[in-house]
Amino acid sequence: MKRISNYHTFAAAALLFLSSCNDGFLEKYPETEIGQESFFNNEQDLNLASLRLYDFPSVGGYYISDAVTDNAWTTGSAELKNMMVSTPSAESLTSGWDWEKVRNCNFFLENFRRAAVSEQRLNHYEGLGRFFRARAYVEKVKRYSDVPWIEQTVSTDNEGILFAARDPRELVVGKILEDYDFAINNIDETAPNGAVNRWVAKADYARFLLYEGTFRKYHPELNLTSSADALLQRAVEVAQDIITNGGFFIHNTGNPREDYGSLFFNTNLFAVGEIIFARDYAHELLNGDVWDTSDGVFGNYEVFPVKDLVQAYLMEDGSFYSAQPNYAQNEFVDEFKNRDPRMYQTLAYPGWELVRSGTYLQGSGLYVQQLAKNFSGYHQIKGLYNTTNLQERNNIDLPLYRFAETLLIYAEAKAELGQLTQGDLDISVNMLRARAGMPGMTLNPPVDPVQAAKFPNVSSPQRAEILEIRRERRIELAFEGFRHDDLMRWEVGKLLEKEPQGIYFSRLGQHDLNGDGVPDIILLPASESIPAQRETNSLGVPFIYYRVGTFANPDVSVFLSSPTSGNVQVVENAGTFETPKYYYRPIPQSQIQLNPNLGDQLFGW
Repeated sequence: MKRISNYHTFAAAALLFLSSCNDGFLEKYPETEIGQESFFNNEQDLNLASLRLYDFPSVGGYYISDAVTDNAWTTGSAELKNMMVSTPSAESLTSGWDWEKVRNCNFFLENFRRAAVSEQRLNHYEGLGRFFRARAYVEKVKRYSDVPWIEQTVSTDNEGILFAARDPRELVVGKILEDYDFAINNIDETAPNGAVNRWVAKADYARFLLYEGTFRKYHPELNLTSSADALLQRAVEVAQDIITNGGFFIHNTGNPREDYGSLFFNTNLFAVGEIIFARDYAHELLNGDVWDTSDGVFGNYEVFPVKDLVQAYLMEDGSFYSAQPNYAQNEFVDEFKNRDPRMYQTLAYPGWELVRSGTYLQGSGLYVQQLAKNFSGYHQIKGLYNTTNLQERNNIDLPLYRFAETLLIYAEAKAELGQLTQGDLDISVNMLRARAGMPGMTLNPPVDPVQAAKFPNVSSPQRAEILEIRRERRIELAFEGFRHDDLMRWEVGKLLEKEPQGIYFSRLGQHDLNGDGVPDIILLPASESIPAQRETNSLGVPFIYYRVGTFANPDVSVFLSSPTSGNVQVVENAGTFETPKYYYRPIPQSQIQLNPNLGDQLFGW
């Protein structure tokens, strides 16, 4: 069993103590919980109270959070997917207007100075409170743009807070930046494993600066384009500080077929120099035995990878996959030939061996892609812990902030500003490519017409560089939950109207899917039935049969784009992305009725 720090033992107990606290919009703490008079007396109290502010993702859902992007789709219910195929309104979109995190931060910030500790320690805890308040407000700005900026909890002296009006995005973001700036200058540089330190705050700050800078640049409806470059320049500065002074480095042992993937199957990420922050898991001790459900990422349940991501990976010589003759008609085995090694550490490839079993995992040995209605045939192994050792699975840590992301923030912000040099590429993107055994990127790279068509609105003089940095970001951070925000900030939501597709079949009949040269499956036309006595292949293994057809014939096992060939179809209609409306959400109508000062809805809502 892995070693658990004293911090984590204390944290687990503290979170149990705090777990019953569930407060509403900006209300006071009930006196039976953490009281102002009886608490906040010493540093132990401050540490305990600060733990309540932690809001980082857990393993549940983390590796499937690219759903409803051009990386992955879902058969389940998802807000944006439902919006695109229906008529959403402020009456139907009711989630998100939850202010508990903001209130918790404000309560902490109003009371932490009661503790008898040094000014330096007080500044550290103020930094934590302001860091988490900034994070809470970032999510509000992303969703609603203009929101009320609240720095107090509700009391009998200021009940007017409950009827606050929206503040302009520019004002709110200014306050967010003030909180981040205080945090990165006052939070301790070092902290126990699993606790926030100054470098975590800087990584999160750089992440938001890139988001907000590019969002303003590519969203003219905000009328904030002129302020975008200042945010991008600040993103460069914060990322460069992490690069120069943080002591982090890209994990690279010289094994390009394993080094990338090992970051997502590691029981002690705190010993890996690339990890700025991780969530610690320990079997039967910390955070529960949650990893045993990780087979849900595989793609046989709701969320699954799609072809657009597969086609984005470069060839191993650095050339574009889209430059291969008839690349769109490559069948599964051919798609994986001579590709970026990260592809084999992210997706189940021909010859991948399944070891463990689970609710959505079937069989063992060389894996034969499973096909089912509304699934793509591609399967995700990043985030899947392919071992039969339950204790090992439940000890896997979750990498939340990787130095790799900081390098990509630096490169993208530099290119958006038109300042990118070869030296910048060599300390950022090319560090990631070197780990993968890929050729380095150079200035003035060739332009991939397929990539260029996705992003017609890139305005930087370093457009070619931006296109490839965006590809690199997509590949390096696939399935880590960045893709949705990236598409939104780049103002390319229309890409989601493209129907997501699965693997390609050129014909009916026998097909090899595990790459051993022996057919594994047989595709039958919709008019035929699967035989009761199944044939076997040359290895003596029974064939897997599927009846195929189009959406016009639902009585089949697999949908194809035509009756006898084509891509596996996962949805009949992806719907419509309304611009700029769907880059935002309306305030729930019930809240407008409670507080008319919130004003009219924005952006067509």
